[in-house]
Amino acid sequence: MKKLYCFDFDGTLTYNDTMFMYLKFYDPVRFRLQFLKHVPLFVLLKLRLAETEKVKKSFIGSILKGQTREKIEKKSRQFFEAHYPKIVRENALDFIKNIDHENTQSLLVTASLDIWARPFADAFQMKLLATQAEFKNGVFTGNFVGRNCNGKEKLARIQTEIKDKKYDKIIAFGDTSGDKPMLKWANEGHYQFFH
Repeated sequence: MKKLYCFDFDGTLTYNDTMFMYLKFYDPVRFRLQFLKHVPLFVLLKLRLAETEKVKKSFIGSILKGQTREKIEKKSRQFFEAHYPKIVRENALDFIKNIDHENTQSLLVTASLDIWARPFADAFQMKLLATQAEFKNGVFTGNFVGRNCNGKEKLARIQTEIKDKKYDKIIAFGDTSGDKPMLKWANEGHYQFFH
């Protein structure tokens, strides 16, 4: 029986949203300043009057733009070491530890940026499909490569990843509306399964 597991990351496997946690960890002073500056945008986002991708890019860019890949990756490892496994839901961790890797492929499908999600994907022994940070000459541009990995984009990434493979069963886990297309498409879609 060949299985594919597709896991959302933030909120599904973790207790918290890692974007705010990581950016605060990266530079607490700058985080506070930029957070206050972005409050009006966050309000518009809640009212669905702003695009998630634009607000996210603006906020992440306001803290990480111009930083080197080396520094960002180093901070990502430190962030992982400081928070793993305690930010991961215990039952989710138990579930992941019991996955039979022989007949199962597991994907971590997240709107979070690849830079801070990768150490978690490695620890979970999962292939990472995430929003990709764009680097030019080893420096973060503040942009993404391709689209924000959320909603329909999550499903598109999964389908690209597995295009030539056959599975007996596809099981997906998510916790927000951004996971709905992936959950609907899977043979089994579990909403807030680990909550």
